[in-house]
Amino acid sequence: MSKKQDAMYFDNFIACAGYASQAAQLLKEIFRNFDPAQMPAWMDQIHAIEHSADKKRHSMTDQLAHAFITPIEREDISALSARIDTLTDKLEEVCIRVYMHNVQTIHPGALNMLDVVIRACDQVCRLLEEFADFKHSKKLKEDIIRINSLEEECDRLYIANMRNLHVNKVDIAEVIAWGEIYTYLEKCADACEAIADSVEYVVMKNS
Repeated sequence: MSKKQDAMYFDNFIACAGYASQAAQLLKEIFRNFDPAQMPAWMDQIHAIEHSADKKRHSMTDQLAHAFITPIEREDISALSARIDTLTDKLEEVCIRVYMHNVQTIHPGALNMLDVVIRACDQVCRLLEEFADFKHSKKLKEDIIRINSLEEECDRLYIANMRNLHVNKVDIAEVIAWGEIYTYLEKCADACEAIADSVEYVVMKNS
Protein backbone atom coordinates (compact mmCIF):
# COMPACT_ATOMS: atom_id res chain seq x y z
CA MET A 1 0.00 0.00 0.00
CA SER A 2 1.31 3.45 -0.90
CA LYS A 3 2.04 6.08 1.75
CA LYS A 4 -0.77 8.15 0.24
CA GLN A 5 -3.25 5.31 0.74
CA ASP A 6 -1.98 4.75 4.28
CA ALA A 7 -2.39 8.44 5.08
CA MET A 8 -6.01 8.38 3.95
CA TYR A 9 -7.07 6.40 7.03
CA PHE A 10 -5.22 8.61 9.49
CA ASP A 11 -6.39 11.78 7.74
CA ASN A 12 -9.94 10.51 8.01
CA PHE A 13 -9.59 9.95 11.77
CA ILE A 14 -8.29 13.51 12.14
CA ALA A 15 -11.06 14.99 9.99
CA CYS A 16 -13.82 13.15 11.87
CA ALA A 17 -12.37 14.23 15.23
CA GLY A 18 -12.38 17.77 13.86
CA TYR A 19 -16.13 17.52 13.35
CA ALA A 20 -16.50 16.45 16.98
CA SER A 21 -14.55 19.53 18.05
CA GLN A 22 -16.80 21.70 15.87
CA ALA A 23 -19.86 20.21 17.57
CA ALA A 24 -18.34 20.86 21.01
CA GLN A 25 -17.57 24.49 20.11
CA LEU A 26 -21.11 24.96 18.82
CA LEU A 27 -22.45 23.61 22.13
CA LYS A 28 -20.28 26.18 23.90
CA GLU A 29 -21.81 28.94 21.77
CA ILE A 30 -25.31 27.61 22.53
CA PHE A 31 -24.68 27.42 26.27
CA ARG A 32 -22.98 30.81 26.57
CA ASN A 33 -25.46 32.68 24.38
CA PHE A 34 -28.49 30.64 25.29
CA ASP A 35 -31.81 31.60 23.77
CA PRO A 36 -34.56 28.94 23.74
CA ALA A 37 -36.06 30.51 20.61
CA GLN A 38 -32.82 29.74 18.72
CA MET A 39 -32.79 26.06 19.61
CA PRO A 40 -34.39 24.78 16.37
CA ALA A 41 -31.73 26.59 14.32
CA TRP A 42 -28.94 25.35 16.58
CA MET A 43 -30.32 21.81 16.34
CA ASP A 44 -30.08 22.05 12.55
CA GLN A 45 -26.50 23.33 12.79
CA ILE A 46 -25.24 20.58 15.07
CA HIS A 47 -27.04 17.92 13.03
CA ALA A 48 -25.35 19.24 9.89
CA ILE A 49 -21.98 18.76 11.59
CA GLU A 50 -22.93 15.23 12.66
CA HIS A 51 -24.13 14.44 9.12
CA SER A 52 -20.85 15.70 7.61
CA ALA A 53 -18.93 13.51 10.06
CA ASP A 54 -21.03 10.49 9.01
CA LYS A 55 -20.33 11.15 5.33
CA LYS A 56 -16.61 11.43 6.01
CA ARG A 57 -16.61 8.19 7.94
CA HIS A 58 -18.61 6.36 5.26
CA SER A 59 -16.18 7.48 2.55
CA MET A 60 -13.39 5.78 4.48
CA THR A 61 -15.34 2.61 5.29
CA ASP A 62 -16.23 2.26 1.60
CA GLN A 63 -12.52 2.28 0.72
CA LEU A 64 -11.72 -0.02 3.62
CA ALA A 65 -14.16 -2.60 2.30
CA HIS A 66 -12.14 -2.88 -0.93
CA ALA A 67 -8.63 -2.49 0.49
CA PHE A 68 -6.26 -5.44 0.26
CA ILE A 69 -3.59 -4.10 2.65
CA THR A 70 -4.16 -1.58 5.44
CA PRO A 71 -1.66 0.23 7.73
CA ILE A 72 -3.28 -1.33 10.82
CA GLU A 73 -5.77 -4.18 11.03
CA ARG A 74 -9.08 -3.38 9.39
CA GLU A 75 -11.12 -4.22 12.51
CA ASP A 76 -9.02 -1.71 14.47
CA ILE A 77 -9.63 0.94 11.83
CA SER A 78 -13.36 0.23 11.97
CA ALA A 79 -13.47 0.26 15.78
CA LEU A 80 -11.58 3.55 16.12
CA SER A 81 -13.70 5.18 13.42
CA ALA A 82 -16.87 4.08 15.23
CA ARG A 83 -15.65 5.51 18.52
CA ILE A 84 -14.87 8.87 16.95
CA ASP A 85 -18.35 8.84 15.43
CA THR A 86 -19.85 8.07 18.84
CA LEU A 87 -18.23 11.20 20.28
CA THR A 88 -19.93 13.43 17.70
CA ASP A 89 -23.23 11.62 18.25
CA LYS A 90 -23.09 12.16 22.03
CA LEU A 91 -22.35 15.87 21.58
CA GLU A 92 -25.44 16.15 19.38
CA GLU A 93 -27.41 14.22 22.02
CA VAL A 94 -26.59 16.92 24.60
CA CYS A 95 -28.18 19.51 22.31
CA ILE A 96 -31.17 17.24 21.70
CA ARG A 97 -31.75 16.87 25.45
CA VAL A 98 -31.68 20.65 25.95
CA TYR A 99 -34.28 20.98 23.20
CA MET A 100 -36.46 18.03 24.26
CA HIS A 101 -36.75 19.23 27.85
CA ASN A 102 -37.50 22.80 26.78
CA VAL A 103 -34.65 24.15 28.93
CA GLN A 104 -34.97 27.87 29.58
CA THR A 105 -31.66 28.64 31.30
CA ILE A 106 -28.30 26.88 31.35
CA HIS A 107 -26.95 25.70 34.70
CA PRO A 108 -23.38 26.87 35.48
CA GLY A 109 -22.46 23.27 36.22
CA ALA A 110 -23.14 22.35 32.60
CA LEU A 111 -20.74 25.03 31.40
CA ASN A 112 -18.05 23.65 33.69
CA MET A 113 -18.55 20.13 32.35
CA LEU A 114 -18.64 21.32 28.76
CA ASP A 115 -15.36 23.19 29.19
CA VAL A 116 -13.73 19.89 30.24
CA VAL A 117 -15.34 18.07 27.30
CA ILE A 118 -14.01 20.69 24.88
CA ARG A 119 -10.51 20.28 26.29
CA ALA A 120 -10.86 16.51 25.91
CA CYS A 121 -12.04 16.88 22.29
CA ASP A 122 -9.09 19.14 21.51
CA GLN A 123 -6.76 16.60 23.08
CA VAL A 124 -8.34 13.84 20.98
CA CYS A 125 -7.56 15.86 17.86
CA ARG A 126 -3.92 16.20 18.94
CA LEU A 127 -3.78 12.49 19.77
CA LEU A 128 -5.03 11.50 16.32
CA GLU A 129 -2.64 13.88 14.58
CA GLU A 130 0.18 12.14 16.44
CA PHE A 131 -1.30 8.69 15.77
CA ALA A 132 -0.28 8.75 12.11
CA ASP A 133 3.33 8.36 13.28
CA PHE A 134 2.53 6.01 16.17
CA LYS A 135 5.55 3.77 15.56
CA HIS A 136 7.92 6.65 16.26
CA SER A 137 5.89 9.05 18.36
CA LYS A 138 7.12 10.03 21.81
CA LYS A 139 3.96 12.01 22.66
CA LEU A 140 1.14 9.50 22.31
CA LYS A 141 1.36 8.19 25.87
CA GLU A 142 1.21 11.73 27.29
CA ASP A 143 -1.82 12.53 25.13
CA ILE A 144 -3.62 9.39 26.31
CA ILE A 145 -2.89 10.19 29.97
CA ARG A 146 -4.23 13.75 29.53
CA ILE A 147 -7.47 12.44 28.05
CA ASN A 148 -7.85 9.94 30.90
CA SER A 149 -7.30 12.75 33.43
CA LEU A 150 -9.90 14.96 31.74
CA GLU A 151 -12.42 12.11 31.82
CA GLU A 152 -11.81 11.75 35.55
CA GLU A 153 -12.27 15.51 36.02
CA CYS A 154 -15.55 15.34 34.15
CA ASP A 155 -16.66 12.42 36.36
CA ARG A 156 -16.04 14.49 39.47
CA LEU A 157 -18.05 17.41 38.08
CA TYR A 158 -20.84 15.03 37.07
CA ILE A 159 -21.13 13.66 40.60
CA ALA A 160 -21.07 17.17 42.10
CA ASN A 161 -23.67 18.49 39.66
CA MET A 162 -26.00 15.55 40.17
CA ARG A 163 -25.76 15.94 43.94
CA ASN A 164 -26.50 19.66 43.68
CA LEU A 165 -29.62 18.90 41.66
CA HIS A 166 -31.02 16.80 44.50
CA VAL A 167 -29.71 18.80 47.45
CA ASN A 168 -31.19 22.04 46.10
CA LYS A 169 -34.58 20.32 45.66
CA VAL A 170 -35.47 22.03 42.40
CA ASP A 171 -38.57 21.11 40.41
CA ILE A 172 -38.74 17.40 39.56
CA ALA A 173 -38.98 18.13 35.83
CA GLU A 174 -35.78 20.14 36.09
CA VAL A 175 -34.08 17.31 37.98
CA ILE A 176 -34.98 14.89 35.19
CA ALA A 177 -33.93 17.29 32.43
CA TRP A 178 -30.60 18.26 33.90
CA GLY A 179 -29.90 14.74 35.06
CA GLU A 180 -30.04 13.65 31.41
CA ILE A 181 -28.00 16.62 30.16
CA TYR A 182 -25.26 16.03 32.72
CA THR A 183 -25.29 12.33 31.89
CA TYR A 184 -24.78 12.97 28.18
CA LEU A 185 -21.99 15.46 28.87
CA GLU A 186 -20.31 12.75 30.93
CA LYS A 187 -20.85 10.30 28.06
CA CYS A 188 -18.96 12.75 25.80
CA ALA A 189 -15.94 12.56 28.11
CA ASP A 190 -16.29 8.76 28.20
CA ALA A 191 -16.28 8.74 24.38
CA CYS A 192 -13.01 10.71 24.37
CA GLU A 193 -11.46 8.18 26.74
CA ALA A 194 -12.72 5.30 24.55
CA ILE A 195 -10.90 6.84 21.56
CA ALA A 196 -7.71 7.10 23.61
CA ASP A 197 -8.12 3.47 24.71
CA SER A 198 -8.49 2.36 21.08
CA VAL A 199 -5.34 4.21 20.06
CA GLU A 200 -3.42 2.75 23.01
CA TYR A 201 -4.62 -0.76 22.07
CA VAL A 202 -3.45 -0.35 18.46
CA VAL A 203 -0.06 0.96 19.55
CA MET A 204 0.48 -1.94 21.96
CA LYS A 205 -0.69 -4.43 19.36
CA ASN A 206 1.74 -3.11 16.76
CA SER A 207 4.77 -2.57 19.00
